[in-house]
Amino acid sequence: MPDPAARDAAEEASAFSHPAVAPDASAAYGAHPDQVVDFYAPRDGRRSAPLVVALHGGAWRAPYDRQHLTPFVDFLARRGFAVANVEYRRGSAIPRQGGAAPVAGRWPETFDDVAAALDAVHDLAAEHLPQADPRRTVLTGHSAGGHLALWAAARHVLPAGSPWRLSAAPALRGVVALAPIAHFERAVELAVCGGAATELLGGETDFAARAAHADPALLLPTGIATAVVQGRTDVVVPPAVADAYADAAAKAGEPVGFTLLEDVGHFPLIDPAADACAVVAEEIAQLAW
Repeated sequence: MPDPAARDAAEEASAFSHPAVAPDASAAYGAHPDQVVDFYAPRDGRRSAPLVVALHGGAWRAPYDRQHLTPFVDFLARRGFAVANVEYRRGSAIPRQGGAAPVAGRWPETFDDVAAALDAVHDLAAEHLPQADPRRTVLTGHSAGGHLALWAAARHVLPAGSPWRLSAAPALRGVVALAPIAHFERAVELAVCGGAATELLGGETDFAARAAHADPALLLPTGIATAVVQGRTDVVVPPAVADAYADAAAKAGEPVGFTLLEDVGHFPLIDPAADACAVVAEEIAQLAW
């Protein structure tokens, strides 16, 4: 059996080996440099296509931006989708005192940005990506981006008084979350990404109160069709996190689709060279078409 760490490193190297793909258009949804969406037109020339809104991962940390997701985004465009690749504010580039990794996320700015981007994306697409059909919108995201996709689809069930709460469910065909950090309690138990979920919410002191506004496992049921795609050999966000989310959804009366891929780790899900990436595209198509 291959060494798990070595296998993960090889899968990561493959996913990150592809050159970044420039967008067809970009648009700002706010004044901060990170408040931007890149648009990719369907490569087959079709005039009307489902809109996939993609949220990148990277543990909500500054060194990881939307560029590493562009080969995956281009892969979806080559499969006939119109794609919006969203950037958002992440943590600082330097570690907390006594920490080893850059800080994960900003409270509340990370959530402010994702909410603002999703509120604006249809209007921006109408101007910059006219091929996008807003009636067929699917959210997807990888890792920390998978968390954000699930969260964005659950804004109508946020606690009363939340600044991000919607009065009605968002207009989505569904969500496809890829190896998502979808259950914060389990992620904390497993120290996923060096405790990134705790950092995202500003530390242990505010964790419980803020989790009620941020943890997808506590925002169920949503009434939004949801699929999770997970690699069984993922050592970055272990399958136990997605399992815990799926269990929470089932207990809330809302089973989610759960595709567990054998001999697949964390990064093949967004690697155009991997078979797992085609599985992801098919899961999106099942909701979009």
